[in-house]
Formats: sequence, C-alpha cells, structure tokens
Amino acid sequence: MPRFIFVAGGVMSGIGKGIATASIGRILKSKGFRVTAVKIDPYINVDAGTMNPVEHGEVFVMDDGTECDQDIGNYERFLDETLTTNNYITTGRVYQAVINRERNLGYNGRCVEVVPDIPNEVILRIKKAGKLAKADFVLIEIGGTVGEYQNMLFLEAARMMKLQNPKKIIFILVSYLPIPATIGEMKTKPTQTAVRLLNEAGIQPDMILGRSVTSLDKPRKRKISIFCNMNTLDVFSSPDVKSIYEVALNYEKEGLGNRILEKFGLPSVEQDFGKWKQLVEIIKKNNKEVKIGIAGKYFQTGKFTLMDSYISVIEAVKHACWFFKKKPEIHWLSTEDYEKKPQKLKALKKFNGIIVTGGFGTRGTMGKLKVIEFVRKQKIPYLGLCLGMQLAVIEFARNVCGLKQAHSREFLKKCKHPVIDAMTEQKNLIKEKNYGGTMRLGAYKCKLKKGTKSFKAYGNKIHISERHRHRYEFNNEYRRILEKNGLTIAGINLKRNLVEIIELKNHPFFVATQFHPEYKSKPLKPHPLFKEFIKTCIKKT
Repeated sequence: MPRFIFVAGGVMSGIGKGIATASIGRILKSKGFRVTAVKIDPYINVDAGTMNPVEHGEVFVMDDGTECDQDIGNYERFLDETLTTNNYITTGRVYQAVINRERNLGYNGRCVEVVPDIPNEVILRIKKAGKLAKADFVLIEIGGTVGEYQNMLFLEAARMMKLQNPKKIIFILVSYLPIPATIGEMKTKPTQTAVRLLNEAGIQPDMILGRSVTSLDKPRKRKISIFCNMNTLDVFSSPDVKSIYEVALNYEKEGLGNRILEKFGLPSVEQDFGKWKQLVEIIKKNNKEVKIGIAGKYFQTGKFTLMDSYISVIEAVKHACWFFKKKPEIHWLSTEDYEKKPQKLKALKKFNGIIVTGGFGTRGTMGKLKVIEFVRKQKIPYLGLCLGMQLAVIEFARNVCGLKQAHSREFLKKCKHPVIDAMTEQKNLIKEKNYGGTMRLGAYKCKLKKGTKSFKAYGNKIHISERHRHRYEFNNEYRRILEKNGLTIAGINLKRNLVEIIELKNHPFFVATQFHPEYKSKPLKPHPLFKEFIKTCIKKT
C-alpha cells in the first residue's frame, strides 16, 4: 500500500499549494521513490473544460483528453510524468459516479447517503490513482482553503483514510503569513485560525509550510508550534522566489523530504537534484533577455493582469529560453487594444518574437488578425497556437490569396469562404449544445513533412504525438489555393486527413499548430517547437 500525503491550504487561495505539492513530489522522486499526484477540485463541474479561464485559470489537457486544472500541468512538469484522468477529481465527478452506481443498483438497494458514500468514492479514486501508478507516495492536493463548505467532504475522506491507516497518512497545511505594511511584522494569527478550522474537520496537520514574502524566523515558528499544537521541526518556510523551480530546493535546505520520511517511519535518503540544481542556477544567472510578446484575451480582469490563463505557454517559453541560457522577458498584449488603436502595432517591432494563443469566441479576434498580418509582413518570428493557427490561415487567405471574405464558421456561420470549419460530428454537437468534453481532445498522431522547420525542430522525426483542444479545423477544400500561394502544410493527422501544422516560406519563423505544444513542455525537456522558435528569436536580438 502506498503512503498518502494530503496538502490543504489556509487563509486564502492562490498561495501555491499546487507548486508545493509538485515540489514535494519532486523531492521524493529525487530520493528514488515512485510518486504520483492527485488534484481535487471542489467544483460541481465534471471537469474544467466549461470553466472561464479568467476565473479558473488555464484548462490543462492530458494525453487521454481529460480537461483539468492547471495544477495537473505543474505535476507533470515537476514529476516528468504523464498523468491520466485518474489523477483528477471534482465534486461533479464524484457525485455523478455515486448517482450512476445507485441507479444501477450498485449499492444493493440500501439508502445512499452523503456520508459515508461520497467520501468513500473519493477514497476509492485516490487509491486507484496510486495503484495504477504503482506509486510509493500519492500526493493529494485539496483545492481552495480549509473552512470552505465545499471542501468538507474531501476533508472527511482524508480523515476517514487517516482513521483506517494512521501510519500511512500525513497532512500538510500550506498557509499564508501576511506582513501588513503598516505594521511591518509577520502575523501568525491567520494560520492559527486555519489550523483550528482544520481541527474542526477532525484533522491535525502534521506539517505546516509557511508561505510569505520572506522566510519564517524562530519566533514565528515557535509561535505556530505553541498555538497550532506541533513541533517546531514541522514548521517550514516557503518564501517567495523568482522561479517556482527553486521551491523544491528551498524545502530540501530545511530538510522537508527526510522529515516526511521520518513521519512515515522510513530512513533518511540522500536526494539527487543534479540537473534540477543546474537549471535553477541557470535561471538565477541569466541576464541576456529575449523579449516575447504574448497576444491573448484571457488575462485582463478589471485593473489586474493575471497570467494563470496561459500558464503552460509561459512555462514553455521559459523552458526554451533557459535551454539557451537566456532570460525570458514576457509582455502581455491585449488584442482588443489593436482593434481600437491599430497604430499600436508598430510597437511590436521591439519584440524578438510573437505568440498568438488559443481561445474561443469573437472577442479580440480582429486584433489577433492584425497582429498576425503585421508580424508576417515585418518578418517577426511567430508561433501560433490552436486559434493562433486558425487565424493565421484566415489572415493568409484574405491578404495573400485574395479571399477577402475568408473566415471561420465559429465566428461567422454564413461566411463565403469558411477556411476554418467544424467537422460533421462537431456540427451536430454544437447544434445540440453538447459542449462538455466533446471537442477534439487529447493526444493525436501527426506526420511531419520533410524539409520543413517543424520537421527540423522535432529532430527530423516523421511521426509525433501532440495534445489538442478545439472544435474547428482547417478546411481542406481551400488547401490547394492556400498552398499555391505559399502556405506550407507541415503536419497532418493521417487518420482524419486533418491539417495540424502550417508554415510560411520566406519568413525566419512563421509556424502555427492546431495542437497545443505547450502542454508537453518540461523544465528539463523544453518542447521542440518552442526551442526552435526561441532559437530564431535569439538571432533577432
């Protein structure tokens, strides 16, 4: 039986539970253990696919097509593992499974109750994830914060597991310690309150990771120890760092990994952080910048700019820059600005490269089209992702092929030249408003064309596999005229004859993909297309 580590959050959300979970996983893996991680989202949603990315953050997609929380992406990047749908749990999934089982007499006609049947389903899923991964350790991150009503059943599941196997379970609380500017002192009271709320759920944390702008000092650790009923050795600092990949190293400096092993009655083990340490050193020492503009529409919320909607794109850019020992300087380009003020396009010349991201709906698309036209004409390195590919096709059809009314049926149902269209089965799903989990999702094979930039980027491989998340496709009826005018079809899904990659000739780097390469990038294994893109961008510095 594997050992289970539950990670919960205190005081407020967004303090880095996912990074803490992923970092603990990296530490244990560096000590030679098999590790997997599970994310629990308290939403009634069955998956993350129908959630607004501005509100929820990026929708990450696994190989098997599961649309999930962005923390799964962090787990994959830190653990260098490919996770599955079994690593993702939502309230909606749990209730759906219990209700379906009840309808099929899976409970033998007895009364089905919220407790214990819902927590039991959660436990069943957690154990299944560990079994399928053949894991020594299963990390379970509970979304949100302690004290929230929607988390109670997941905490109850954790309590029940602890009751059944007390030596196989530990609880870690990631809690925020504020330093009010007017006071200038780190305050522990919010963490004390969070621990009491966890106690009310029948759980005493075994360890606390104190998130703050700086490290916890001895007086703060002692205070938490006294009022939270724990040893000072179990209170760890988790200060702000320049790179999330430094977090695991900071934890290990304080001996977190071996303290966890001690809690489970296991002997201490030396870690092997070799390449990970080298990466962090490269990140710290980089001074020469590569300026990358990311054009999107899911990062503006009132007066604030959020990055969570494009977290995998950001990390993929970073991974590629660090590979070349460069510092990424990322700028957010709101595409709606270029619709209102096209004169702003001239400022794009200062960037070494431009990325146009994915998205849904008409908002901001005209701005993206203007950006694409500008970078095409100005020979600025360009990488288009999903919608970034579709819009590149539309722009090329309009401004190079003379198909002025070229468009996508996603934005204009009765367009004259639908160079982007939905497949028959997608048209039926859209008509029936059957949206959840029905896009082209997950990993699909792609055959690359020899001699193209993409072929070169992938190391002259013929066949690759990449993850998708979209409904609309390149319309093959327009393939001949587009190719005749200089568009290169660099990658195709042979099974469905679907265009996966397009390139432009006579351009330093103009590559756009229907898939999402960012989902597969790892800190120690940058994605080939991002590497080739950044390599070209560096030449422009």
